Amino acid sequence: MNKKIIIPLIIVIALLIAGVAVLYVNLHKQQKENAEMEQLAALDKKEMENEYQQFANQYSEMKTQINNDSIVAQLTAEQEKTQRLLNELRQTKSSDAREIARLKKELATVRAVLRSYVLEIDSLNRLNQNLTAENTRIKGQYAEANRQIEGLNTEKASLSEKVAIAAQLDATGISMSPLDKKGKTTKKLKKAKSFQVSFTIARNVTAQSGMKTVYVRVTTPTGALLGNAGSFSYENRSLPCSMKKAVEYAGKETPVSLYCNIDQTLQGGTFNVSIFVDGNMIGSRNFSFE
Repeated sequence: MNKKIIIPLIIVIALLIAGVAVLYVNLHKQQKENAEMEQLAALDKKEMENEYQQFANQYSEMKTQINNDSIVAQLTAEQEKTQRLLNELRQTKSSDAREIARLKKELATVRAVLRSYVLEIDSLNRLNQNLTAENTRIKGQYAEANRQIEGLNTEKASLSEKVAIAAQLDATGISMSPLDKKGKTTKKLKKAKSFQVSFTIARNVTAQSGMKTVYVRVTTPTGALLGNAGSFSYENRSLPCSMKKAVEYAGKETPVSLYCNIDQTLQGGTFNVSIFVDGNMIGSRNFSFE
């Protein structure tokens, strides 16, 4: 063959081989990122199942500590509701983002209701303790008083464990806004230079006050993580985060805003925001941008 034909042909073949290699590398990277997202979703679903089961078990234990028939009936109703939601969760695939989000919202409600009963029962037990101690003092039944105090200490330790679970924080009112180069909200994703994620850490009188580090993960429609602000521990593994911020929390509603620069070309679609504090996922929501 003529050299004028052979050389261009060799160049074309080389370009085709290079293109196939790049396509293979990108496809492998995308498959790896999708596998990580599926694994995270499965871990999140498993954690929700464990919490639902734990809450249902706590209702059973709490009913044994109360002699008030009205409260026992209320606890039974809440326990049945919790068990029903647990069954729905077990039948839901971890890839069903909409149903998982609904059941996560229901889980926050169950946690808040359980927390209110823990505080109410603790208050009743404290009142009962005071009345019993006074009655014991008047009657001079010192031996009986000592046995009741031992029982109350055991009960108090059990309630302390429940309060620790009820102390988990919740993120409400989650929003995500693209910002242009002037820091103003824009509806066009191609003009966005950064994202603003805002939410409120809900009031929780049982939570420990102090400085909290908030970690936020933002994933793009392709499943890639946006930004790079280090990593944190979750479910006995290290996860990278898009942004993080130290926040002082005193048990009251605390507004939080974080910002993440856009360092890649983004496609329109559904973005996911997940928020973590103290090793727990306290909120998650999807947003669609064009």
